[in-house]
Amino acid sequence: MKARRNKKQIPSFRKLLKTSKVKLENKLKNKQFKQQSTLKKYRKEQRKLRQAVKDAVSKRPIPLEDPKGKRPGKRIEREEEEEEEALPLDMMDEDDLQLMKDLGQRASFLTRDLSSSEPVHVKKRKREHIIEKYEKIPRALQTAPEKELIHLLPIKDKSGIIPQTREKPVIDSNQDEEDQEEVELEEEIIEDPVRELTLEEHLTERKKKLQEKKMHIAALASAILSDPESNIKKLKELRSMLMEQDPDVAVTVRKLVIVSLMELFKDITPSYKIRPLTEAEKSTKIRKETQKLREFEEGLVSQYKFYLENLEQMVKDWKQRKLKKSNVISLKAYKGLAEVAVKSLCELLVALPHFNFHNNIIVLIVPLMNDVSKLISEMCCEAVKKLFKQDKLGQASLGVIKVISGFVKGRNYEVRPEMLKTFLCLRIKEIEVKKDTEDINKPKKFMTFKEKRKTLSRMQRKWKKAEEKLERELREAEASESTEKKLKLHTETLNIVFVTYFRILKKAQRSPLLPAVLEGLAKFAHLINVEFFDDLLVVLHTLIESGDLSYQESLHCVQTAFHILSGQGDVLNIDPMKFYTHLYKTLFKLHAGATNEGVEIVLQCLDIMLTKRRKQVSQQRALAFIKRLCTLALHVLPNSSIGILAINRILMHTFPKTDLLLDNESQGSGVFLPELDEPEYCNAQNTALWELHALRRHYHPIVQRFAAHLMAGAPSEGSEALKPELSRRGFLFWRKMKNGFNPKGLRKETHDDLPWRMELGMSATELFETYSMAAMTFNPPVESSNSKRKDKVIQGDSFLNEDLNELIKRHCNEVDTHLPLDFTKYLQSLLR
Repeated sequence: MKARRNKKQIPSFRKLLKTSKVKLENKLKNKQFKQQSTLKKYRKEQRKLRQAVKDAVSKRPIPLEDPKGKRPGKRIEREEEEEEEALPLDMMDEDDLQLMKDLGQRASFLTRDLSSSEPVHVKKRKREHIIEKYEKIPRALQTAPEKELIHLLPIKDKSGIIPQTREKPVIDSNQDEEDQEEVELEEEIIEDPVRELTLEEHLTERKKKLQEKKMHIAALASAILSDPESNIKKLKELRSMLMEQDPDVAVTVRKLVIVSLMELFKDITPSYKIRPLTEAEKSTKIRKETQKLREFEEGLVSQYKFYLENLEQMVKDWKQRKLKKSNVISLKAYKGLAEVAVKSLCELLVALPHFNFHNNIIVLIVPLMNDVSKLISEMCCEAVKKLFKQDKLGQASLGVIKVISGFVKGRNYEVRPEMLKTFLCLRIKEIEVKKDTEDINKPKKFMTFKEKRKTLSRMQRKWKKAEEKLERELREAEASESTEKKLKLHTETLNIVFVTYFRILKKAQRSPLLPAVLEGLAKFAHLINVEFFDDLLVVLHTLIESGDLSYQESLHCVQTAFHILSGQGDVLNIDPMKFYTHLYKTLFKLHAGATNEGVEIVLQCLDIMLTKRRKQVSQQRALAFIKRLCTLALHVLPNSSIGILAINRILMHTFPKTDLLLDNESQGSGVFLPELDEPEYCNAQNTALWELHALRRHYHPIVQRFAAHLMAGAPSEGSEALKPELSRRGFLFWRKMKNGFNPKGLRKETHDDLPWRMELGMSATELFETYSMAAMTFNPPVESSNSKRKDKVIQGDSFLNEDLNELIKRHCNEVDTHLPLDFTKYLQSLLR
């Protein structure tokens, strides 16, 4: 008969594969737990046996007559030391082991408490009557005077609950007083009196401490700079000085450490972003140099993170204005520390846009752009502008724009206008258009193997293969971002900008942000989608007609409208006559004094409205604008007059028939109506530019020169032509074009209509900025009045007759002394 096979077999390898890893781990843990519990049980039994032998030898039963004596206290608890000191059973003799077993059997009686009447082996009941146990204990007689007892927590053993008390110690008052006096005397002897420092000594001591701290900071910084990979741990030591606790130098030292760390991170930070290592990369064996580089990168990232957290905490402390108990810095010093921290954050925002935690810095900086403190707000705005100007790809700019847009929307558009003015510094000149996406950046197409075999020989194919490999390597080594990615980033950025602008135009038309919005729309209007043009023009005209805008804001509306129409809107059939009328009507509202901001916008508007849209402008409109601009040039500052006259010169070249304004004969019927606001119907052809004669005697030499040039018909050559420094480049360009020069990208049909291109040399806006009076000086200096003219002035007495002059002199020289001068009689007659 066959033996029965054991059903419990070892699991096969396939079953082990199916078993989950967690299940196997649980089985292993259960097995270890069972082994440990078995070992604990064995130790417990051995411990009980040793304790029983010890009690049987040392303890005796307590007589009933002396219940006041010490009862068997709490049995000695489990002690690991005894377990370690005791000998294991396998090292004892058989006779000794038998003796211990016999004593263990009698131990229950020997160690039993005789005051208890319970049987020895009775089981513990769940609900014992504690009061009955206390009643069975015999009472003590009142033989001795009672002592004050302190009741302690009771203990519990096999016999039950045992109360614990202790006698209250009696304190001798005389002895206590003597001890107290001795302690006070000792303290007086130990404590030496601290000498108070004078103000001069205190300053000297502070200067000495500060010098030591500076030397320590310099030593750490120079060590890190000399070998960053080896001394990266010293960054932590330097950063720990941000918690300087010496109240004399704490503020100064912390500021120095903040600036030092900022400069260090700018110097030692690599030009790439450090990413965390994966598990596979950590487990892979690498060379020592690579391991050293990894440790440096990990240390750098962690210290940079802690440094940014410290800066953030400083700004938060200043915002909350809560003084910490452990801090040695006063509330007044919080602002100075916060300003240094914000300045460091701004520097890192601009200097390290590629490194880790740049988005965290953006989140810190953007709310501070709207801070109550003007200094901090300006610092943050300037840092963001600088970042926009130097960001070539657009990745960092997109991150900042997203945060600013969300912040403005979250604050319900109640923010500083400077936040939106930073958008003007964005480097966006073109965006991605759907129809042109395929032609933006066509990758170079390499020849296939069949094409090479058909057209090239064996040697040529070999050379071609080497060339293609080299081109691929160069393209990878260049590591330059593709134009396509750049355009995508710019498109996304501009979409967010326009969403912010349109929200403000729709919901917050009376907000102080409106000027910044209109200025931004004027700059990026040529990039707006054509679908929004009609609605946007309606909104701009409504804003102008509402009358709620200031003069400069209305100019921005006009500028935005014509930027739209001069770009993609050129294909639309829209006549913006209402915008021409508004500008013509409001030209005389320009400030003639110190502020010239509006003049620059007017010059830009005129350039877009009249010069670039010359084919849509009638001659009557051009005549009216030229006449009004000449009148405006009489009562503005010199640089504004130069810009306006430069615009008139360009208009006279663009519209040649406007030279009739230089003649005093009227053309056609009607009389010039300067008070009429419609440029088409004011009959400007019936007037003359008499203002040029007044401007020819202007005190500024450049204004005189421009006025004389326009009076002569703005010639390009001859004695009345402008000096080379005023129109050199434009004049040369125009001459080249007349001689047949055709620059790249210029259409041939425009050759005959090129005099207007003379403004390419030095535009009206450039002239306005060149001769600006912002520095309170004339450029060039104005000559003083000629002294020879004073000699030609006719004296006042030469107008009188000679006989009359002699009579006047004779009467002035005579003195009547024979008549008394008595005024009293006249006084008396007046009083009567």
